[in-house]
Amino acid sequence: MKANEKALAVRRNQRNLAGVVAILALMLLSVAGFKSYSDLSVGRGQEADLRQQIAASQERLGALARRLERLRQDPAMLEQLAREELMMARPGEVVIVLPQEASPLSAPVTGAGGGEAGSG
Repeated sequence: MKANEKALAVRRNQRNLAGVVAILALMLLSVAGFKSYSDLSVGRGQEADLRQQIAASQERLGALARRLERLRQDPAMLEQLAREELMMARPGEVVIVLPQEASPLSAPVTGAGGGEAGSG
């Protein structure tokens, strides 16, 4: 009988060990699955960002193509841009460049109230 009891104990131990191994395997698979899901979510977020960037780039490309076509079709617009942005002039024209106006924040403070407020 002792041999029979030993055999039952060995079988129980084997079942317990198999159960523990199965539980550990399931835990490992669940952790790996969670990481894969997390990576997939990050990838989907990056994909959405890239799609938005592509759409914005395509929109800008379309705007530039329309502007280029306008410049090709409208010589007056091309001349205006050449004059304003490149400071170009036709032969015989004189270009006078005026100094830019100072902004109100950079102008020196002068006038009636300049320094007399604290003398009382």
